[in-house]
Amino acid sequence: MKKKVIPAIIIIALIFVIGGVYAAQIFMKKYSYSTEKADLNDYFDIQDDTDVAIILGNERIEERARLFDDHYYMDFASVQKYLNRRFFYGKADNLIFYTTATKVIHSEIGTSIWEDSDGNNEDVGYAISKMENDTLYLALDFVKKFTNFEYEGFTGPNHMQLTTKWDDVTVATVSKDTQLRLRGGIKSEVLEELSKGDKVIVLEELENWSKVKSGDSFIGYVENKKLSDTTTESPIPVEDYVEEEYTSLNRNKKINLGFHNIGGPAGNDTLVSTVSGAKSLNVVCPTWYKIGSEDGTIESIASTAYTKKAHELGLEVWALVDNFTSSQEVSTSEFLSRFSSRQNAINNLMSLAAENGVDGINLDFETISTEDGQAYIEFVRELSVACRKNGLVFSIDDYVPMNFNDHYDIKEQGIVADYVIIMGYDEHYAGSAEAGSVASLSYVENGLKNTVAKVDPSKVINAVPFYTRIWHTTNGALSSEAVSMKVAQEYIANHNIELTWNPDEGQNYGEFRSSNGTLNQIWVEDATSIKQKIDSMRAQNIAGIAEWSLGMETSDIWDVIASYIEE
Repeated sequence: MKKKVIPAIIIIALIFVIGGVYAAQIFMKKYSYSTEKADLNDYFDIQDDTDVAIILGNERIEERARLFDDHYYMDFASVQKYLNRRFFYGKADNLIFYTTATKVIHSEIGTSIWEDSDGNNEDVGYAISKMENDTLYLALDFVKKFTNFEYEGFTGPNHMQLTTKWDDVTVATVSKDTQLRLRGGIKSEVLEELSKGDKVIVLEELENWSKVKSGDSFIGYVENKKLSDTTTESPIPVEDYVEEEYTSLNRNKKINLGFHNIGGPAGNDTLVSTVSGAKSLNVVCPTWYKIGSEDGTIESIASTAYTKKAHELGLEVWALVDNFTSSQEVSTSEFLSRFSSRQNAINNLMSLAAENGVDGINLDFETISTEDGQAYIEFVRELSVACRKNGLVFSIDDYVPMNFNDHYDIKEQGIVADYVIIMGYDEHYAGSAEAGSVASLSYVENGLKNTVAKVDPSKVINAVPFYTRIWHTTNGALSSEAVSMKVAQEYIANHNIELTWNPDEGQNYGEFRSSNGTLNQIWVEDATSIKQKIDSMRAQNIAGIAEWSLGMETSDIWDVIASYIEE
């Protein structure tokens, strides 16, 4: 009997042993730490030997850097997006531009040499830019000369830490040798080994794991029990970068600028009669200069005698240059595309400004296409350099800011120019699909709010209309004509139009039907509507007012404007 019992015991023991081993295996499989290494090329999505992943701050971004000849590069669009929007690619010239407050710097694509408008040049020893597979890249070492950021490159595999902000971070110390894992969990693949004493930036703390960034910019997960001494640290910002200073010729008083629309040389003789009743006017802006060709010639109807007389009357002269009234058909796109054309125009303007004795240049470029936006802003920067060197006030006329004209970049204008003038009119214009005000109160208010959100109010001037439109609807067809305040008042009187105050529009409105059934409508610009607009300007504490255009107003307007300027 004993012989039969012993084998049974042995069998039972073996079963327990085998079960225990199996249970131990299951336990180990479930609760032991995986040592499987993550494929780091897959982790960083590395495509080739030049491909470099970018960690911007504490987040990996979609855009990539490139490693060419031991130097790091980013594509041009990414440089503008993340680092510095002031770089400009002059495709027609095959040049990269960077314009500061005092000079224009350029470099030919693929070369290591830069030159500037002061005659300086330098060979930096690496390609400043490279064109690879129709993509333009800029060397980060060159970008860094003009930009507040820092970067650090790592190999194995290629990735780069890019830092543009130095906000406080939460830092923890690794208390025991451990692993940084792809995901939170002991079975997740290992990204890299962490040693006791290593510091990591804590990005997110979970129940048992924390998402962290390691010293060489791997982002993964570490067990909370392996971290200690969590604290807040303030990173040390870049110390070798000096912010560009843009000096401004601010007049330190409210500006009252009247646009003087001069059709030809004879118009210069009308200055005295035009401004005779203009109380508190301190700047006159004659429409003198026009871009005359794609190579940057300037057509001029300026008069030195006009400037002399204006100065005698206590008026500054800010001469206007536009891109739409030349006697020749000129492609603004072609003009803006070439450095030689832009510089020719600027040099011509500076010569004319000196010859005519003007105090400032007013830039009025209209109907700029989205595609030409960057070239336009580069011209603005380059013209600002010349104005600054020549002691000329530089002002720019702009549409009321809307999404569709963002490419005019009023934020950049507000940095490089002395004044940004918002043309607070043409809300409804010839060709509009519906009749309406040329400058309703809400239109002006929204324009001012959108402008001061991007431009220092001390640089903002709002232009008001000395005109309105009379609208006619005949058999469903809409037409209109722009008329001066004077003509509008005569039209209202001649047709016995009854006016009604519209508080939403901030204007008087009137209408009547002609004998043929035509509906005639008018939203009136007068002293009352202008006062409403001035109240909005006062609320935004802007630099002053402008008027389009002198000679179209009724005399009572000037008392309203003078009370604003002189307060």
